[in-house]
Amino acid sequence: MPADDYDCGIDLTPTVARNSRITVRQCYYSVPAKFIGTKVRVKLRANELWVFDGHKVVARHPRLTRRYTYHDILDHYLEILLVKPGAFAGASALAQARAEGGFTKVHEAFWAAAKKKAGDREGTRMLIEVLLLHRQLPGEALVTSMKTCLRIGSVSTDLVAIEARKAMEGTDADDAELLADTDEEPGGSAPPDRGAQVISLRARRLPPDPPQALPDMSKYDRLLSPVASRDSQTRKGHGA
Repeated sequence: MPADDYDCGIDLTPTVARNSRITVRQCYYSVPAKFIGTKVRVKLRANELWVFDGHKVVARHPRLTRRYTYHDILDHYLEILLVKPGAFAGASALAQARAEGGFTKVHEAFWAAAKKKAGDREGTRMLIEVLLLHRQLPGEALVTSMKTCLRIGSVSTDLVAIEARKAMEGTDADDAELLADTDEEPGGSAPPDRGAQVISLRARRLPPDPPQALPDMSKYDRLLSPVASRDSQTRKGHGA
């Protein structure tokens, strides 16, 4: 008998549209936004659909059976939403994440607290930065860390990451340091003294992460703002 399982799926190579979706058998599936405008390899099976970048799986979806329906994954749009946070609240991917349970009540509470403290735009950006942490840290640890931050009145994304790692390692309070909450209010002023303290890991237990540059967003701006581009060209023409 052969060592490998028989592959009963079919291979397709659709092009990723500007809305970061591919069309397969008259149904729509999201892929990471960085693949907009490129062809991707798809393995279509009886119950699921896999999207590949080379040999790496970059998206997995349940197979849709009704024409013109779609399945979006919120993580695929985060880079775009980080630049355009105003589109986050009305995103279809957010509605789907809520329906499927990926966007929990804890996420909702953290989002509300962040908007109250920093305003709608910056508060939404804070939430998106936390959602990006899901790519590196387990979801349960992040939910636990958000609960901790909400309890002490902080919406710092750095603190969420620290507390999530602490939850993963099972660090006891006896092995942690107490640091005063130094979050700043919008505009650079210090917040009123709430008497809250933050429990964080010792530096020896939590080596700093290497700095990671944000992805180049010019590609998405060109794709998502065609009207702005045309207006710019029109103004240049009048100036000439």
